[in-house]
Amino acid sequence: MTACDFNQLLVSNADYLRPFAFTLTRDNESAKDLMQETLFRALANREKYNVGTNIKAWMYTIMRNVFINDYRRKVRQNTVFDNTPNDFLLDYNQQAVANSAETTLSMKNIQGALNQLPDIFRLPFMLYFEGYKYNEIAETLHEPLGTIKSRIHFARKLLKEQLSRQ
Repeated sequence: MTACDFNQLLVSNADYLRPFAFTLTRDNESAKDLMQETLFRALANREKYNVGTNIKAWMYTIMRNVFINDYRRKVRQNTVFDNTPNDFLLDYNQQAVANSAETTLSMKNIQGALNQLPDIFRLPFMLYFEGYKYNEIAETLHEPLGTIKSRIHFARKLLKEQLSRQ
């Protein structure tokens, strides 16, 4: 594909990016900047585009990655450093008094809700809660990965419903 053909393909598909850019940024000016950066990156990485693949999907991916990278950069730049001599406030340990009765009551409610879950949901959820990864749980229970993920999802949903009723 020649550079002229590629440019033509980019220009003809650029309008499809506008709604997605606005969805990500929620601001017209930021959306325009994101569009411009996306088109620049697409032009700069023309050799990485495989002829015949979906150009829109390729450009959406570039846009999403640019947005995520910019967001991460902004978060890092907004980190506040306090260099004032009042450091004692930063390291000040406030003692919190735990309410053991409320904690015990909450744990009893949670334990009761867990015990009410059907075994098919409880076992994968408990393994996940103990720190096992999805693929480890799937291997242990000899179930497909998607099945394990959905069972854990439904277990969370059922627990939330049961605990909200109490």
